[in-house]
Amino acid sequence: MDLRMLGVDSPLFSALAHLVDPSEDHEKSFGNPTRTYVRDARAMASTPADVKELPSSYVFTIDMPGLKTEDMKVQIEEGNVLVISGERKRPEEEKDGVKYLRMERRMGKFMRKFVLPENANLEAVSAVCQDGVLTVTVAKLPPPEPKKPKTIEVKVP
Repeated sequence: MDLRMLGVDSPLFSALAHLVDPSEDHEKSFGNPTRTYVRDARAMASTPADVKELPSSYVFTIDMPGLKTEDMKVQIEEGNVLVISGERKRPEEEKDGVKYLRMERRMGKFMRKFVLPENANLEAVSAVCQDGVLTVTVAKLPPPEPKKPKTIEVKVP
């Protein structure tokens, strides 16, 4: 909003206009979280997951009823962060006189991030969705072999 166009050049009016401006820059300037951050935080909080460790792998399980596999995404980011995301789309709008009286199932984007341990094999990750349950399995790397002591021969001069 440019107050000079209204003939108001006062610093007081400029400060007030800055306070009521709902732009993204305004949010950042006062240290408030951005809309993107709030959206991602809500998506993560509303996506429950089970994580278990097996002798040879880590298993992540998330309920995804009614989701198509093309609406799910499993990625490895930033070296060792497992990201499970996607979107549950709203059903088709009213047609043939049908309208929703109540919609309680969560719609919209979802996301979960997990920092994987150092022994996770990032080259051996699999994802399977069966009966509305997404299971992501990350294999473990074999444990490093213990270092054998090095024997040094003692010589006589």
